Formats: sequence, structure tokens, C-alpha cells
Amino acid sequence: MKIENPELKFAVCINNEGYPASLELRKIYQVVPDEKAAKHNLVRVIDESGEDYLYPERFFVSIELPQAAEETFLHAP
Repeated sequence: MKIENPELKFAVCINNEGYPASLELRKIYQVVPDEKAAKHNLVRVIDESGEDYLYPERFFVSIELPQAAEETFLHAP
């Protein structure tokens, strides 16, 4: 049985216009909940720098990962 963590959300990058060093196309990023940003059509993700930053919501598509893949993200350095 899969135990879901509602705080863990992921998205795949579909556009990196203006941010080629920070976002890789077709890469999965962990989304950090940010209600204030969402009201402005922004999404906070942990990007290539390893820090969380805001990007246009249209740059990403939300996805669900299998539990094994989620655990890999949790234990990544």
C-alpha cells in the first residue's frame, strides 16, 4: 500500500525560456508548496542550484510519481 505525503509534489519542466541554466527541459522537479505564489500563477521548485525559486506555472506540468521514485527524491543529496 502506498503511503502518500500530501506535501510532496512534483512537476516536469516543459519550458525553460529565460532560465536555461536553472531549469532543464523534461526534467522532474520537486514543488515546494507556496499558496501566495500560486495566486500569481507562479510555482516554487527546487531548481538546478539546489535552492527553491519561483517560476511561471506554465513552465511545468504536475505529475504523480511511484513511491520508489518519491523516496529517491527524499534521500537525494
